[in-house]
Amino acid sequence: MTGGAMDPLPAAAVAAAAEAEADEEADAPAADLPMPQASESRDLDPSRMQMPPGNPLLLSHTLQELLARDSVQVELIPEKKGLFLKHVEYEVSSQRFKSSVYRRYNDFVVFHELLLQKFPYRMVPALPPKRMLGADREFIETRRRALKRFINLVARHPPFSEDVVLKLFLSFSGPDVQSRLKEAAQCAGDEFLTCKLAPRAKDFLPADVQTQFALSRELIRNIYNSFYKLRDRAERIASRAIDNAADLLTFGRELSALGSDTTPLPSWAALHSSTWGSLKQALKGLSVEFAVLADKAAQQGRQEENDVVEKLNLFLDLLQSYKDLCERHEKGVLHKHQRALRKYSLMKRQMSAAAHSREPASVEQLESRIVEQENAIQTMELRNHFSLYCLHQEMQLVHAYLPLTSHILGAFVNSQIQGHKEMSKVWDDLKPKLHCLFVGPNSTLTPPRSPREGLSPH
Repeated sequence: MTGGAMDPLPAAAVAAAAEAEADEEADAPAADLPMPQASESRDLDPSRMQMPPGNPLLLSHTLQELLARDSVQVELIPEKKGLFLKHVEYEVSSQRFKSSVYRRYNDFVVFHELLLQKFPYRMVPALPPKRMLGADREFIETRRRALKRFINLVARHPPFSEDVVLKLFLSFSGPDVQSRLKEAAQCAGDEFLTCKLAPRAKDFLPADVQTQFALSRELIRNIYNSFYKLRDRAERIASRAIDNAADLLTFGRELSALGSDTTPLPSWAALHSSTWGSLKQALKGLSVEFAVLADKAAQQGRQEENDVVEKLNLFLDLLQSYKDLCERHEKGVLHKHQRALRKYSLMKRQMSAAAHSREPASVEQLESRIVEQENAIQTMELRNHFSLYCLHQEMQLVHAYLPLTSHILGAFVNSQIQGHKEMSKVWDDLKPKLHCLFVGPNSTLTPPRSPREGLSPH
């Protein structure tokens, strides 16, 4: 226990307790998912099992290094109709593995569950929700984007990127990928059981690790709240550009419809028949420029959705995964540790009562159970320290992604500059074509005056 209240246990006892705890105390997996067996042979990358030089707690990854690990595309493929439902499939293409495979949403679900099972102390991004009935195009596209963000965050995460389950998910093209993924997960326990550093994690943690954990959690919460508001505003800006495109297109079409009107001119307006004919001809020609303006506005909106909103969503997904990890740490490892300590205290009281009542059989049985509980408690303490070790590293990964902010702002500024520049040119080209609309007395052209020109000097 913490504080040295218990004598150190032999290494063999700790290892045995770790294996028993992995089966009995780990979170229950989803139905039909295999439990990792620590005693089975493990096909692991040898480099993951070697002691890294220096302080292994400190990471040196840059944003460019993380982005260069892989770039994964997720695209919709034509729907396949079942008896009752349409099944949406995705083409998942990995630049790193030079592969292209087909995956369904349920394949992502199994993959996600296996990641949580193998890496319970790492940032595993959440999946978008599943919608059983009535999935419209907008929902399917939103989910595709979310799946793309998920798989790219996973493929670029250092421990995940070296795991055989990721490689299978991105490159296995045979039938029943879910069974292959589950079979691969049976080859090893979770990261605590496979990482050589796990028993020594406490040695690398700072003395004020709990304080730093609380500060980090608060910082991430504040950053998340601010980026959530930025994403919300960026979405609205991009949406306004697309709405503006639709309005400009409708405006141009109405001008064209007005110019194409074939209603006979009544005798009351016969005096101005030539004027109305000239106006109609001019209005009809303006629709082309408004169509170009609409296209430019739509391009700007789509570009900001892809380069600004999606990158903000990516960073928000990462921040949310850290928040979820903090919650798993508190509700998982710490909760189980405290529960085990309470159980240990109860056993001690029961043994004391049995000793007073002189029941040798009960005392012997309780002593055996207490030893087992001590082993379990020490394993939980090791897991707690390893969880804090991983939280420390995951926080460093979050900070490695922070320079993404400059990429997002750069994309937003460039989009605004380019969009306004292109639309300004179209407006300038449109202006000379307006002169034929302003016909004054005696057929002289009278272009519109500026507001200031129309004001009285008094």
